[in-house]
Amino acid sequence: MNRTQFGTVVGVVLGLVLVFAGFGPMLVVALFGAAGWAVTKVLAGELDVSSLTSMTQQRRSPR
Repeated sequence: MNRTQFGTVVGVVLGLVLVFAGFGPMLVVALFGAAGWAVTKVLAGELDVSSLTSMTQQRRSPR
């Protein structure tokens, strides 16, 4: 499945949830979809989380 097809499927699913359940549940579905995408990218090695964690640790350290 290419990106265009995937985007179309995601849009249709979110549209159906919006029509049948409302705006709040649509946001929940979108949030879980984004979380699933991120987890998949991390597990596939396409997204490096260590850079994000090092940035947050640098912010917390006293200057």
